[in-house]
This record gives sequence, C-alpha cells and structure tokens, in this order.
Amino acid sequence: MRDIYVARRTIAPYIRHTPLIHSAPLSSLSGAQVYLKLECLQETGAFKLRGAANKLVSLSAEERQNGVVTVSTGNHGRAVAYMAQKLGIDAVICITELVPAHKRQAMEQLGATLVVAGANQDDAERHALALVQEHGMTMISPFDEPAIIAGQGTIGLELLEALPQLDAAIVPLSGGGLMGGIALALKTADDAIRVV
Repeated sequence: MRDIYVARRTIAPYIRHTPLIHSAPLSSLSGAQVYLKLECLQETGAFKLRGAANKLVSLSAEERQNGVVTVSTGNHGRAVAYMAQKLGIDAVICITELVPAHKRQAMEQLGATLVVAGANQDDAERHALALVQEHGMTMISPFDEPAIIAGQGTIGLELLEALPQLDAAIVPLSGGGLMGGIALALKTADDAIRVV
C-alpha cells in the first residue's frame, strides 16, 4: 500500500485526477448507486498513463540513457511513448501486425519507434526481450511490474476519497495490473469492499 501512496506523489505532475460521475441510467438498471471513473480523460485516453508514469519516472539515469522497450496493442504503448517523450527517453514499442493504423500513428506521433514483430503478442514480447538483451534497454511490462501496479492502484485511492462509503468496484481485467492495484488499495482500506 505504501508503494501506491508514493506512486500518487510521483505521478501527480503527469496525470489528471479524473472525475467520478454518478450514472443515473446504470443506477436505475442495477438498483444500486453506480459511479464511473473517467480515466478516458487522461492525456493518453486511458488509465495506463498512471503505471507508465510511475515506472518511467523511477528509472535510473543509466536506464533512461539506454532507453525503454515495451509490448502493446495501443494504450500502454501510447502511455509509455508519452512519458518517454516528456522525460527525454528513447522508446521502442513492439507491436503485432494486427495493431490498427490509428493506434500505430498515435504512438509514433509521441516519438516512439514502432517495431512490427510478428502476428501475436508472444512474438512481440520475444522481440522486446531480445532488445533488452542486445541493447540494455529496460522492459516496461504492461501489467507484470510492481511500479505499474502501484501506479494503477492510485485510482483506488481516488475512489476511496471520493466515495468513502464504497462497497464494491467493478474493474476491467486484461493483464491484471489495474485489477491488482485497485484491489490492493481498496482491500487494504476495507476488506469488505468487493472488487469484481
């Protein structure tokens, strides 16, 4: 939990404290009071900026000099590219051939070098890890990294501050970094809060 509080201070200059709004239609449909956390209002359009900011700011001078590499289908790559540009770090984003042109363009416009590395995420990750070995770059995992998880967990702190009576949170799940960070923050505060 301490890491999440530290992350909040670390990322404050780079992220937006996004609003939490009441949804009358969803509340009516569910019979509960439903609120939506508008992470779509982050500069890069998604919550991924929180984790990327926390990880990249924590890099040593040598790691920054060697550059960063990641694997992404869009949002994480965009967040890494944004933060790398802000901090003057070279970024390589390994993508698959399935990543749509508009997502590629969004990452390239932020100064990242894109490498199309195969037909699936496993191929892209293998290529990224090869770059780590060959060039000493730092791998920025989209989810399997404590600094990323702590950054995403700052959403949980904001939820608790805005809704002290929070009894449940429905969190999207893909790689698990968002779910893990939010669950850690919420369950540490009150183990009775359900995280789904």
